[in-house]
Amino acid sequence: MRKYWEMAKSQIQLDTAYTAWYWARSASIIMRMLIIYAFWHAVYENRTTISDMPLDTMITYIVLATLLGNYVSGVGGQLANQVRDGSVAIELMRPYNLLDKLVALDLGSKISGTIRETFPLLLVAFLFLHINSPTSWLSLLLFIISALLGIFIGTQLDLIIGILAFWLHYVWGLRVLRDAILAFFSGVLVPITMFPSWLQMVSNFLPFQSMVYVPVAIYTGQIEGIAALQAIAIQLVWLVVIIVGIRLAWSFAIRKVTIFGG
Repeated sequence: MRKYWEMAKSQIQLDTAYTAWYWARSASIIMRMLIIYAFWHAVYENRTTISDMPLDTMITYIVLATLLGNYVSGVGGQLANQVRDGSVAIELMRPYNLLDKLVALDLGSKISGTIRETFPLLLVAFLFLHINSPTSWLSLLLFIISALLGIFIGTQLDLIIGILAFWLHYVWGLRVLRDAILAFFSGVLVPITMFPSWLQMVSNFLPFQSMVYVPVAIYTGQIEGIAALQAIAIQLVWLVVIIVGIRLAWSFAIRKVTIFGG
């Protein structure tokens, strides 16, 4: 376990070395938040609520969903590149599990992103966009737990793209499709409660809303009490199922590498 933590720390050090990328990314997110703020103010003109959500709650939801949406991607693309250029064969001979290494590197990147980007941007959102505080300390605690589970789900799901590269030459199209599906079904664009009833039902059978919608809805009070605990329990189930599925698929992919000699 220690070696993977050292990998995560090395990724944090690497990320802090590229300050230009950090400022460019932060400026991009701030611009997105300002556009979102202006858009929803225009949508709510002459209205007090939409789908039972007042403007301040909607702004809070969208800002938090935008920030959390930056965490649902992972290192599937990196794994796919290693498969395509053949370097995965060398990685598989080293004394660590490649998937665990990639997850550790991704964790390090997200830790540095939280400290350098998310916390400052949250402060900007509270001061200038006037987003709401959590409804209670319990909601804040459940939000943090739920957000961490959502991040882990997103990280594991992203590995599917890399594993599929063992059978497909190019996965760029799959990544585009994945990003579109996640943006829609995870609740980054709009809350799931604004979907038609039949689409909400479909979403309930998919893991995507566990990444963004569930934690942010807990923060804003749309999901609370027993329902919040049930939602977190469902996230745990999804996480276990996805991890088991990923490991099974990885075992089949490793056999393919062995059969064809790397």
